[in-house]
Amino acid sequence: MVSKKSRNIMDNCRFCWMCRHICPVGHYTGLERNTARARMLALSMVERGEDISMAIDNVYECMCCGACTKECVTGFDPVYAIMEVRKEAALAGKTPGYIGMLVDKVGKSGNVYGKKSVDKDLTKTIKSVSRKTDTLFLLGPDVIYKAPSLAVKAIELLKKSGTGFTVLEKEPNTGAALYFLLGEVGETREAAEKAATVLNNYEKIIIYEPFEAKVIIQQYRAWGIRLTAKICTFTAFLSELMKNKLLKPAKTKEKYTYQDASALARDLEETKPAENIIDSCGVYKPMLLHGKDTFSAGNLIMNEYMPDVMKGIASKRWENVPYTEADTMITSSTAEYLLLKQTAPKGKKVMALEELVLKSI
Repeated sequence: MVSKKSRNIMDNCRFCWMCRHICPVGHYTGLERNTARARMLALSMVERGEDISMAIDNVYECMCCGACTKECVTGFDPVYAIMEVRKEAALAGKTPGYIGMLVDKVGKSGNVYGKKSVDKDLTKTIKSVSRKTDTLFLLGPDVIYKAPSLAVKAIELLKKSGTGFTVLEKEPNTGAALYFLLGEVGETREAAEKAATVLNNYEKIIIYEPFEAKVIIQQYRAWGIRLTAKICTFTAFLSELMKNKLLKPAKTKEKYTYQDASALARDLEETKPAENIIDSCGVYKPMLLHGKDTFSAGNLIMNEYMPDVMKGIASKRWENVPYTEADTMITSSTAEYLLLKQTAPKGKKVMALEELVLKSI
């Protein structure tokens, strides 16, 4: 049922080993099935008549981080094929039960975690900046429900800069989680279109979560959903505030390394803002795999159905840190912050960008 483009990707990738080493899931599990090559081989068999049930779980073991696509010098995009298969599986009623449960939670609560109430401290902080302005700070469900203390700190940091902005007491479902789970189905588009009607009430939107930013900036455009607001990521906005001296950190000799979020570094090609922020606060020490070559450190949606693997992937990422001589890893993704914090070796710690800047000013 997939397009000619996806069939072409499957047929060309199924016997190629170019990106076999680069999948974060395969790197941790050591299983051949957890490589782009093996996924494409299985899906090419489905296209030739095998039942999708033989491959559907493996389709959802993919983080869609784009490491395989970046590594391919011939220009094939396994993630494109994976996302199209998720869409076709959903339309055919072949989505796994554990994914269906997450989709149901999104339908009932607006997030994959099934959460309806917001942390009291975060609620209080949001109310302090809920007055309508021309700038919206969009937090996203990951940080709101899984790391509310980071949301509080991010809001407080923007307040310190003197920036006028609004945070909504009830944010719209942007469709980002549904896109990851189901691809471009009607439910995803409907959520995105409804969100756009809210977002278009503002002249500028600052997006906290990298994956939310990727979907709003890239997928909305691909779906023909028009946004009138100027969109920027939280990291880019912070960097601009510091460039304009609205935030003035005191630089120390403390060494920091940075975990590039794949949605920022690869999808949005944004690497310099976070590096500039870190370098303004201390000494930036890049890991071997950084920037567009970053190795993902985890995904919170996948943590709902394969937590041991997500924890293992985060643990693996810590193996790249010692040679940097840094004891602190900085992140801009809630998922990676939480998973890296959970797996931090003795003597190492994780900080979000907003925590670093708050500490430095």
